[in-house]
Amino acid sequence: MFGLFRLPILLMIAFIVGVFFERSNQREACEGIGQWDDGFCVTDGANE
Repeated sequence: MFGLFRLPILLMIAFIVGVFFERSNQREACEGIGQWDDGFCVTDGANE
């Protein structure tokens, strides 16, 4: 019975960790082409 309560909690924790991991990867990828500003990668338009 405890497993039914534990599963959604563990899934939620894994989802949140995944979101933060992906945002970190996006920030690192943005360093080469622009600036990270408020959660968005802002480029100067020269790389298009």
